[in-house]
Amino acid sequence: MSAELGTTNLLLGIMAAVSVLEALAIIGMAIAGAMVYRRVMVLVDGLETRQVAPAMLRVNAILDYVKSVTATVKEETNRVDHAVHATIDRVDETADRVRASVRAKTSRVVGFARGLRGALAALVSTRTQAHET
Repeated sequence: MSAELGTTNLLLGIMAAVSVLEALAIIGMAIAGAMVYRRVMVLVDGLETRQVAPAMLRVNAILDYVKSVTATVKEETNRVDHAVHATIDRVDETADRVRASVRAKTSRVVGFARGLRGALAALVSTRTQAHET
């Protein structure tokens, strides 16, 4: 039985050594992974500093400019809208004044024409009555 135990102990020793080697390999991979992670993060930070930050500054400047242009356009649109409404109101007032002035000036002529037509109608009717009798 001691020969069997010797073989078993030898196999157990080999398995223990392999387990230690596996643990060392896993620890080595963890350390290598941590180093790769640090390098990648340094690279990402460098890219962000060199590329993304200036691009974001330019984008923010463009957005600020667009905002100011939009505000200016809105103000000008309101100003033009107000001017158009004021002009339309003045045109309406002028049209009302012209209409009233034309009515005042033509009402005399229309009255005269109606009176003349009435007088002619009366004259014609009296002549017609005089001829009939």
